[in-house]
Amino acid sequence: MKQYAVIGLGRFGQSVALSLASMGHQVMVVDRHEDQVEKIADHVTEAMCADAMNEEFLEDIDIASYDAVIIAIAQNIEASIMVAMKLKDLGVENIVAKAQNRLHGEVLEKIGVDRIIYPEWDMGERVARALTSSNLLDYIELSPEHSIIEFEAPSSFSGKTLSELALRSKRGISVMAVKKGQEVIVGPGGDTVVEEKDILVAIGHQDALKEITES
Repeated sequence: MKQYAVIGLGRFGQSVALSLASMGHQVMVVDRHEDQVEKIADHVTEAMCADAMNEEFLEDIDIASYDAVIIAIAQNIEASIMVAMKLKDLGVENIVAKAQNRLHGEVLEKIGVDRIIYPEWDMGERVARALTSSNLLDYIELSPEHSIIEFEAPSSFSGKTLSELALRSKRGISVMAVKKGQEVIVGPGGDTVVEEKDILVAIGHQDALKEITES
C-alpha cells in the first residue's frame, strides 16, 4: 500500500483520488473549496480544506513523506507552478502534474516535475489512434518511443502460440496479458495459443505496435 497526495479536486483530481483509493492505497486530498473536499471525504483516507501554496501547511502534513504528489490544478497555471516549486523545495521525490497546455508543461518540466499529464491531449490521441486502426482498442503512451496498447488479435494470429508469433524476438513487443472471453491470462507463457478475437495487451516500440495493429 502506498501513500498519495492529490492537490486540487476538479474532475481530474477527483478521478485520480478515487481510482487510487479504490486500489487500496492511502490517499490524502487537498483543495481550497470546502464543498469539493466534503464531496470526496468519505472515499479517501484524509481530506483537507487548505491552500496548497502555503508552505507551512505542506510542512505540517509532511508532504515529502508521500510516495507521490499529484498536482491537479491546471486551470490556475500560476498556482500549479507555485505548488510545484514548493514541493521541490520541500524534497518531494515524485511529482506528477496536470498541464493545461504545452507551454505550461514545459515550465513544470523545467521546475523538475517528474511526469506531466495532458488529459485532453492524451485522450484525443487515443481516440484518433483507435479510429484509424481496425484492431486497436486502447493506447497509452509511455514515452515518445514506447506505448502500451490493447488490441484485438488479427486473423493472422489465430491458432498460433506466442512463441510461434515471436513478437518479442522479431519485433521487441512483450505481451503482458491475453483476454479470452471472461478469462484473463496475466503474464502469458510462450505456449499460450492466440485465437481470433482474443484481446492482447502489449508493450513495445511505437513503430512495431503500429505494424501489428494495422496488419
